[in-house]
Amino acid sequence: MELSEAYAECERITWSQARNFAYGIRLLPPAKRRGLAVIYAFARRIDDIGDGTLPPEEKIAALDQARQAIATLTAAGQDDPVLMALADVERSFPVAMSAFGELIDGCVADVRGTSYRTFDDLLYYCRCVAGSIGRLSLGIFGTSHDADPKAQAAELADALGVALQLTNILRDIREDRQNGRVYLPAEDLAKFSVDFGGDDPPQTPPAHGGATRPPIPAGPGFVRLVEFEAERARDWYAAGWKLLDLLDRRSAACTGAMAGIYRRLLERIAAEPDAVLRDRISLSGREKATVAVKALTGRFG
Repeated sequence: MELSEAYAECERITWSQARNFAYGIRLLPPAKRRGLAVIYAFARRIDDIGDGTLPPEEKIAALDQARQAIATLTAAGQDDPVLMALADVERSFPVAMSAFGELIDGCVADVRGTSYRTFDDLLYYCRCVAGSIGRLSLGIFGTSHDADPKAQAAELADALGVALQLTNILRDIREDRQNGRVYLPAEDLAKFSVDFGGDDPPQTPPAHGGATRPPIPAGPGFVRLVEFEAERARDWYAAGWKLLDLLDRRSAACTGAMAGIYRRLLERIAAEPDAVLRDRISLSGREKATVAVKALTGRFG
């Protein structure tokens, strides 16, 4: 396989599956665009293992294989386009490939059904599964030459990743609950007297033929819970936006578009918290494109 074909396959994966991120990635110049598409393609592979249908022990084994692949990239086989392109990215950009290990740690936590008692517990998970992607992306973007920019940029990328993951958690409350996952901290559920029924066994309605769990009860407590978590996410966005000042114009536009789409999604959720219990909240393609165009002109948020 030619290297150009490997990159093309990673871009195909990205354009077909990165429903939100693709709007920002397309704003990058060609070399960075291809590089970030490769980062996304391998991250997607890891996510798909964690969210797939394999038995838990087989998922853990597959995630261990992904971890080993990162450790031996220079010896990556020529028959795997994603690994082939990723090895070239490692040669071409100062990407902190070790951050993929943190993403894998987060997926392992999902497979094992880890729950979170406090926000600090959840914060660690968010940094694993989302902050890691921000730090990987920094290797593609590059940073300014101010004093100690890399350490500062990594912290800000981490913050923006936390903001995006909190938005994801709020958007996917209903779907995650049906899959047996509750991400919001137990201390927050107790604070607003919300019970997700985490110990309830699945139910199998005859009309559906598939296992489901009792629905999350709507009500004032749930609304206050979502509003509380949305405000927390806003704080993380406010911190993470400062990253854009350390990036070149096109990299800032890419980051601003991706984060801006999620920020707008957060406000839609906050405006009608009960809606996440009925359906998956999303923006239209036109709305996402509008955010991307604004980001390209330097208007973020």
